[in-house]
Parts: sequence; structure tokens; C-alpha cells
Amino acid sequence: MTSRPPHEPDGLMLFDGVCNLCHGAVQAVLAIDREGAIRFTPLQSPYGQALAARHGLNPESPDSFVFLDQGRALIKTAAVAAILRRSSQPWRWLAILDRLPRGLTDQIYDAIARNRYRLFGRREHCMVPTEDQRARFITEAP
Repeated sequence: MTSRPPHEPDGLMLFDGVCNLCHGAVQAVLAIDREGAIRFTPLQSPYGQALAARHGLNPESPDSFVFLDQGRALIKTAAVAAILRRSSQPWRWLAILDRLPRGLTDQIYDAIARNRYRLFGRREHCMVPTEDQRARFITEAP
């Protein structure tokens, strides 16, 4: 088992807070992660900006979200599959996505990511979590 660097969070989804598709993805993860194992950080937050820089993601024009999983910064299909593996049943079985050809699944991911604002729209401001969700959102470095 890989040990996580002490400065690296585990189970943290770094997402574009003004993207409607990303907002929908966060809402979906909140719904399927019944144990609350996954936390969230918008790219537009101070902590999100620092993590993006550390992991080579341009916060002004992100081409993926990042999922920090046991010391690894995962993107695209690998990130989606890692989140699904941490989700409750019956959603966990969808992590089989990781068994599909990575080149193909990442190409599909890239096509959607490139067109996400045009297809799904964009928000003026980052999403504001509800009172119940607030504990799962991190905007400042711990």
C-alpha cells in the first residue's frame, strides 16, 4: 500500500467551481458517497489555487479535475474511476470504467472537457454548499 505524503490530502476532489458540468459532478458525488469520504475544493479558492499549482493544473483554464487519492494526483478517467471505487454500492461497480482502454476514455473525457462551457454553461460564481455540505468543502489550507 502506498503511503501518502504528509502534506497531501486524501480523497479530495479539486474542481472548477464555475463549471455547470463540474457542479453536477460534485452534486452526484455528494449523493453517491454516503459515508462522506470525499471532500471538495474549488479551483477558485486559495487552497484550490495552491493545489492546482502543485499538480500542474492551470486554474484559469483547467482541462480536467484532480482527485487526490492515496498520495497520487489523478486526472480524467483515472480520477473518475478512483472516486467511483470510494463510492457506496451500487455505484462502486462503475469503476470498471478503469478497465476500458485509457486512450479512448481519456479522448472522450477531453472532448467533453473542451466543450463543457458551451454544452453545459458556466456560473458567475462558485457554488455555495448547503449547511449540511459545508463540512465537506475545503477552501483554506488545513
